Amino acid sequence: MAVLNIRVDDRVRDQLKELADGHGVTTSEYVRDLLMEALVPVFEREVEHGDEPPAETMRIVDRQVLSLLHRILGRVLPEETNDVDGDLEYQLMRAKILEEGYAGEYWYETAGFRTELSKRDCSRVLDILQMFRITTYSISHLESEGTPVAEKLAHQLEFRGFDHNDALEGHMAGYVGFLMRDGERWTELQPHLERNDGGNSHMPMLDTYLRMLSEFRRIMDGRERGVSRLDYLLSLGELERIADARVHPSHRTSKS
Repeated sequence: MAVLNIRVDDRVRDQLKELADGHGVTTSEYVRDLLMEALVPVFEREVEHGDEPPAETMRIVDRQVLSLLHRILGRVLPEETNDVDGDLEYQLMRAKILEEGYAGEYWYETAGFRTELSKRDCSRVLDILQMFRITTYSISHLESEGTPVAEKLAHQLEFRGFDHNDALEGHMAGYVGFLMRDGERWTELQPHLERNDGGNSHMPMLDTYLRMLSEFRRIMDGRERGVSRLDYLLSLGELERIADARVHPSHRTSKS
């Protein structure tokens, strides 16, 4: 493992030590984790997730286009319809809001729209799914080779989904559902979700997954690039390292 020497002011060193003590790790471990976070996507609440807030103003060209679309939709809707698109009267009402510029009613245009799940957060979900895919395949491979994996360890390495009560995690759970919508992708993880209330963890999981993902990346980064599918499978010891990362450093006990 390479050694990196850096010079910092005494004040910075003391602040780093204080932060590291608060996390229950050494200063070296804390700085190493910060460097890993700088090299890979890390958790950051970029926006408040929920319903998209309405615009306080709109360009006239946008109002014209949206108004025209509402008028067209209203006239192509089947008679006696009353689904999410409403009926002719409802669409004409929304057109009038735009044409008259009633900014206080612009919320009609964004109702049901959610804030974006950023590309970074989408990538994070995919990275988490890929990690659990590899741990799942690794467990199956070890058992097929005569190396049983303890039930507790297998349970610790099970994808439990995300907390539907948390705005960001709930959005991520929706993305997982979208990725698995046709039942043909991520099939190895679908039994995990079935065993965990359809992927509702009922408790925040993102921080835990990110600690596991950080350890998983350390393991994979230390390997030579392989060409076979088996080259990416994990050993029992590596699986245990990832499972151990579930626990926050400040709550870990040293092993003799």
